[in-house]
Amino acid sequence: MKRITYLSAIVIATIIVTVSSCDSKREPGKVYMPDMAYSRAYETYAWRDTAKFSMNALEAYDKHKIYYNALPVNGTMQREELFPFSVVPNNTNGVTDSNAINLSSQVKNPLGPLTAPDSLEASRLFNINCAICHGSKAEANGPVASKIGGVKSIIAAATGSATAPAYSDGKIFYIMTYGQNNMGSYASQLSRKQRWMIVQYIRSLQPKAAAPGTAAPKTDSAAVVKK
Repeated sequence: MKRITYLSAIVIATIIVTVSSCDSKREPGKVYMPDMAYSRAYETYAWRDTAKFSMNALEAYDKHKIYYNALPVNGTMQREELFPFSVVPNNTNGVTDSNAINLSSQVKNPLGPLTAPDSLEASRLFNINCAICHGSKAEANGPVASKIGGVKSIIAAATGSATAPAYSDGKIFYIMTYGQNNMGSYASQLSRKQRWMIVQYIRSLQPKAAAPGTAAPKTDSAAVVKK
């Protein structure tokens, strides 16, 4: 008798679920496990219902909300990201601080020689982010250089002179990371890898030194030109 009762209950429950799930051809029906069908994951900048979510851990605990601060987990790094440029911390004096300059000059470019596709990408990134002020050849002749004022020639700085030492890779990277004078930081626009790629691209724009033995031959002033 009990077995018949159990079987009857199962049949009735199945009929009820079937009918309630398919009560209309115009409606999608009921979802048995909504969290399985519809993910609760959110995009980084997606809007969240403040009645259900909170970025304050204490408020989330007191008011039984879901805590979500949209920040990466501590100690994690995104794919292909390089280690932080932590050897040279930012400071109020920026690159005018001699200690920061000395430290940044000691940092080596962690990237190896760029492949052909990476070189093209570095060129594209430079033209998008840098050429507007510094020019396509990094000589301070970009379209808005005259309007902004104080734009430096990256090539002159990177090459150096008898009175000013050449900027190292680390110093160029440091300036892109923290800014200098009228130039702001590009750390939010460019990843660490992209900034180091641009440094290598800047090096490719520098004039190549003449190879030994290729200097133009000297003219003998005493030679007689015969007609």
